[in-house]
Amino acid sequence: MILIADSGSTKVHWCLVTASGQYSDVFTDGINPLFQTSDAMRNSICNQLLPKIAPLLWAGTLTHVFFYGAGCTPEKKQYVQKALESVFKKAEVSVESDMLGAARGLLGHNPGVACILGTGSGSCFYDGEKIDWCVPSLGYILGDEGSAAVLGKRLVSDLLKNQLDGPTTGSVPQRPTTNLKELFFEEYNTSMADIIEKVYRQPFPNRFLAKLSKFCADHIDDPRIHNLVYDHFVQFIRRNLVQYFTPTTKRQPSLGPTTSAVGFVGSIAYYYKPILEEAMKAEGIPLGTILQDPIEGLKEYHKDVILPTTE
Repeated sequence: MILIADSGSTKVHWCLVTASGQYSDVFTDGINPLFQTSDAMRNSICNQLLPKIAPLLWAGTLTHVFFYGAGCTPEKKQYVQKALESVFKKAEVSVESDMLGAARGLLGHNPGVACILGTGSGSCFYDGEKIDWCVPSLGYILGDEGSAAVLGKRLVSDLLKNQLDGPTTGSVPQRPTTNLKELFFEEYNTSMADIIEKVYRQPFPNRFLAKLSKFCADHIDDPRIHNLVYDHFVQFIRRNLVQYFTPTTKRQPSLGPTTSAVGFVGSIAYYYKPILEEAMKAEGIPLGTILQDPIEGLKEYHKDVILPTTE
């Protein structure tokens, strides 16, 4: 058996796969070495994952763990590896970035551009085996355009600064009938002071902001929200994807106008698909597959290492 994990900052999708093709999906809180120590990650695995998969391990030996996660940079992935190896002592553990997981899940062994739009965001040019180069995502403070965290940040900032409830344009300006800020405070039972507290003084502000972005999905038929989400995707395209077609250095090969379509994984890409399609078409970038997460593709990618099940 093998265990595959796709981890964002909000949740981990674990999938236990046997040689016969049977699989079991388990979800736990996100694991991210940028925000957690090895001990904290180990505790999360022991307390949340093991109780759920322990009844399934009777079917055979767990030989490999493939973990793809947010924050798993070359400098940080050793801490995730340490946490996993301390729990799964007999398995061979491999830890790679969530970006490589997205690329392998979307493209298999074919080259192309892969993107993540979830709690965080990212993009890369994948050569069929490894990431050849990428535009840095820089996290939700400096970058992460297209992500749930930045969408939540933009939404809250616009609401608190009264940018979504101002007068409409025209010869006789009028305020929209729905006050979105009041509606937001009511639906989330929150206030400006509560938001400031959770963003600046409590852990995992990116998760908090990502959860607030759900307000956009719930009110996407409001033109003000639709325009906010559309602009959110345009910023991701212009600040990230365009560089794969018009690279800024000689080292970075231009994909050119005939390249294969760009694929996406992540909840934001999946649930806002019509608006993402609209933005990609307007910006002239070909859109390919959109998946909620890359697990299905990763099961196919790693199937050759699964040993026959033994009891």
